[in-house]
Amino acid sequence: MPPDGEFRNRGRALALLTAGVDAGLELVLPRPCPGCGGPGPWCVGCAATLLGRPRRVRLPDPAPDAGGGGQLPPVWALTRYADPVRSAIVAGKEQGRRDLPPLLGVALGRGLLRLHRIAALPEKIWLVPAPGRRAAARRRGGDPVMTMARAAAVLAASSGLPTGVAPCLVTAGSARDSVGLNAVARAANLAGRVRWRAAAGPPAASTVLLVDDVLTTGATATIACAVLRAAGVRVGGVLVLASVPGWIAAR
Repeated sequence: MPPDGEFRNRGRALALLTAGVDAGLELVLPRPCPGCGGPGPWCVGCAATLLGRPRRVRLPDPAPDAGGGGQLPPVWALTRYADPVRSAIVAGKEQGRRDLPPLLGVALGRGLLRLHRIAALPEKIWLVPAPGRRAAARRRGGDPVMTMARAAAVLAASSGLPTGVAPCLVTAGSARDSVGLNAVARAANLAGRVRWRAAAGPPAASTVLLVDDVLTTGATATIACAVLRAAGVRVGGVLVLASVPGWIAAR
């Protein structure tokens, strides 16, 4: 039986081969835009749905809180969870479209810059990707939210806003996929299963922004923020691409 190291090397080689095949197919058979089916990978018209200013999300009342961490900080979203953005998020997560999360991350980065311009964020920000399951990341060929966060940080930093990524939260393997679960079930599924990784945490006294692709019930964000606070991290807010709940009316 080959040693563990050989298995790991074979796994890396297979991942590189798969990535190479995907890149080659992309050159021969360009993938269509998931929103409209037009020339892809994410057409100008569909991308424009993420160009609006971040809006404050009206959270469910009360917000699910199985972590004992209090209420959520301000939550902003770029749009509602509807097509074409919904199709792009699903394609990036479940349909092997690894070309999409970096493009969606660019939109998230633009949202960061707009929040900074209205003084909603400090002069330096650390992004914490919402925790995902490692098994799901392996199945998908990577973590889409992590990819989005890195793309957002690169865009923001290149535009003069110092931004880093701190992948300091993970979800234990015992947690189920949350698709189809209601608010109470989502909270129960994650309670005690979101873990802090100090080695990947932001520098001391940093302010972080939790980022995710979708806010559905608020359960994941609430528990993630509770874990961050318990680790002594200041959470300045949550930014998502899309939200199921609507907006707080502007004043």
